[in-house]
Amino acid sequence: MSMVEDLRVVDPWYLRGELALSCNCEIFCPCVLSLGKHAPTEGYCQTWAGVRIDDGRFGETDLSGLKFGFMVDIPGRLGRGNWTVALFVDDKASAYATKALTWIMTGRAGGSTALLKILAGSFLGTRQVPITYEVKGETRIVKIEKIVDGAITPVQGKDKGNVVIRNSEYWIAPDIIVSRADKSRFRLFGRNWNFEGRSAEICKLDWGNQKR
Repeated sequence: MSMVEDLRVVDPWYLRGELALSCNCEIFCPCVLSLGKHAPTEGYCQTWAGVRIDDGRFGETDLSGLKFGFMVDIPGRLGRGNWTVALFVDDKASAYATKALTWIMTGRAGGSTALLKILAGSFLGTRQVPITYEVKGETRIVKIEKIVDGAITPVQGKDKGNVVIRNSEYWIAPDIIVSRADKSRFRLFGRNWNFEGRSAEICKLDWGNQKR
């Protein structure tokens, strides 16, 4: 039986874990609250993210413990589409897990990421590379070998708590920890981004295609 026969896009899937994201917005990304209707602060969006999967499955394929990352380059407002997307998957992932994550992150598997099938006009492919996602104090350290070198730290609010946006309809997660990039480099596909000091996000992920 082929991999395509073993893995079906209609299979139930879920991912639970954490995401750290860095973008080019000079102040906190307006897309979180405007849901893509307001323009990014520079008029376009360039972003990368790292994800740690604590618990996940796609059909019978276990995704727990894996990391992945993605890049998105958007020429204008998020809601207008024409996104360019690339996916980076943990080099420890099996062929089945890599295919599953590709289907999820291209929107083909439906559910939480289904909008990517509509908004992404160009997919630059999937690369398997070493990925690390570490937590040091409050800072998330994300490294995608020879591609991403990032450190994301929450913005502190009153009484030393983090500044958090709660209960939004943002596609990634309803609760977003407002953060800043201490370090943020991305180099690939002719892009040489440095978003140090700019907007960043940290959130718990609870994605899937089954209602609970």
